[in-house]
Amino acid sequence: MASVSVYNMEGKETGKIELNDSIFAAPINEHLVHMAVVLQLANKRQGTQKAKTRSEVRGGGRKPWRQKGTGHARQGSIRSPQWKGGGVVFAPVPRDYSFKMNKKEKSAALKAALSAKVSENKLFVVDEMSLDAPKTKAIKSLMDNLETSKALVVVEADNKNATLSVRNIPTARGIYANSINVYDILKYDNVILTKDAVKAIEEVYA
Repeated sequence: MASVSVYNMEGKETGKIELNDSIFAAPINEHLVHMAVVLQLANKRQGTQKAKTRSEVRGGGRKPWRQKGTGHARQGSIRSPQWKGGGVVFAPVPRDYSFKMNKKEKSAALKAALSAKVSENKLFVVDEMSLDAPKTKAIKSLMDNLETSKALVVVEADNKNATLSVRNIPTARGIYANSINVYDILKYDNVILTKDAVKAIEEVYA
């Protein structure tokens, strides 16, 4: 099984933890990882962009001049696309950009992203992040101790203070273990997980 070091909040190594190979040492399928990222970004798009075609622009019902004899090019409407104020040729219309992936594909993509971080030594496990109140300084100090400036901090589902503590750090993001996703894993250089978060991920994806 894959083994990584466990650190405390001071950044000192306190032991080792065995990771589930089916999750943290899985085959890296770049196609599925790319697909998962495109899926997440596409599903976030509102798809409300709209422009008018020549049939939707007000006016232009009368032929501006006769067909022949004026010296001008023939024209049928002042709302044709080549006219100022005319319609757009292939105008965008409201649409749904979302698409779906199979559950097994999503799971394989997430496992591949996590496995890549482990193989690159960019995944850190912290024994716990127990904070009495949101303290940005505590999380920033942890990141400095682990020598990482851009990190995804993953904590167990009930650790609200830890996620709130990350909010004021522009180069970090705090999420719960049940919200972990491929896009965030790839966006940030390093992933910092608590031991409870590792356990929660293994319970779901093992």
